[in-house]
Amino acid sequence: MSVFLADEQSETVNLPELRGLAELVLGDEGYPTETQVTLLLVDEDEMTGYNRRFLEREGPTDVLAFPVEDLLPGIVPEHDPQGPPLLIGDVIIAPSYVRRQAERFGVSFEDELYLMVTHGILHLLGYDHGSDDEAERMEQRERDLLAKVGRERR
Repeated sequence: MSVFLADEQSETVNLPELRGLAELVLGDEGYPTETQVTLLLVDEDEMTGYNRRFLEREGPTDVLAFPVEDLLPGIVPEHDPQGPPLLIGDVIIAPSYVRRQAERFGVSFEDELYLMVTHGILHLLGYDHGSDDEAERMEQRERDLLAKVGRERR
């Protein structure tokens, strides 16, 4: 897996662990080693700009996911290992917002941050929470993946 991780904010985060989590999620979903994803950690001002520009929403948010293709959960697209890497998209996270959210929910910052990474990548892979059934499927997948790294989903 190729995880491009850019940290453009001031919260202290364990970058190697976040990269490892992203690799675990992709690997556990069956994606080939030629898969590429971007994790971008930004401050709340930058997240506000992304939220306004792409979703026409005001203010910051915790995580945004920008898939390259419309993928289906649990179905890995065919990929030629001799061809270009399988680029799945970008996940943008605002750790300072995630920290406040964790405090509000009474969970650890690390658990909430790991959830946001997992949640964002699952969105790139086609998971969604538009209906109750979809939400339950996505939440269960998040619980399963987070348990593999000793984290809990709120």
